[in-house]
Amino acid sequence: MTASGYSNLQLRVMSALVLAAVVLFVTWLGGLPFRILAAAIAGAMFFEWTAMTPGGLKTSPAVHAGAFAVVLAAIVFGVTAVWLLAAILIVGLAAATYAETRGQGVWLAKGFAYAALSGFALALLRADTQSGLVAILFLFAVVWITDIAAYFAGRSLGGPKLAPAISPGKTWSGAVGGTIGGVTGGMIIAHMAGAASYGIFLVALLLSIVAQFGDLFESSVKRRAGVKDSGNLIPGHGGVMDRVDGLVAAAIALYVIGALGGGLDHPASALF
Repeated sequence: MTASGYSNLQLRVMSALVLAAVVLFVTWLGGLPFRILAAAIAGAMFFEWTAMTPGGLKTSPAVHAGAFAVVLAAIVFGVTAVWLLAAILIVGLAAATYAETRGQGVWLAKGFAYAALSGFALALLRADTQSGLVAILFLFAVVWITDIAAYFAGRSLGGPKLAPAISPGKTWSGAVGGTIGGVTGGMIIAHMAGAASYGIFLVALLLSIVAQFGDLFESSVKRRAGVKDSGNLIPGHGGVMDRVDGLVAAAIALYVIGALGGGLDHPASALF
């Protein structure tokens, strides 16, 4: 490894450790601090999405920032799920309709929904309950360990590419290794919380797979926009979307699973 490559690796590791420490602390706090974090993630995702608009954003960024602020405020102030969904639908359609006159409506509508639902799922999964804390830690364990295990399994085993047209670096061995690691990590958290079961095992398996699809989805978005990274907000890592692509996809999936059994406002109660 060259000196510059080693330096970049050090930067990536340090950034990851600092981010993980901050996120875990805010997750433990829950309540308003975590809702602010969820809103910040959603806001950064939407900002980066608009910056990656193919051909460049032709409408005023202020218009879309103002529209999205309504959803962010709803997340921060803990509005119920029904009102959050209504805000996403109404404001998103309004912003997309405005942009459609300039040929960007569909792209921005997708970005609006992707970012808003991500913040919405994270905030309502955590809520302010013990089951919410377990749910988020379970989510983190599955997604983070999937990412780490996939990296090391792919580098050590190599083999056929997973999706060469979208992300040339990913392999089937990495995907399988990541899934095994992610499920193991999730089950450890579930066991520590006294919630380990066959059902939770299946949830962890699904989330690991969804997280990897979320990674591929974001890679396809960047490829379409012709960029390497979604942004440069995180030293050594690129943009926020580059770091949370798998996490938010899995969060949305976990929210839907929990909401089917525990209700829209307290999805974690059905799982943990």
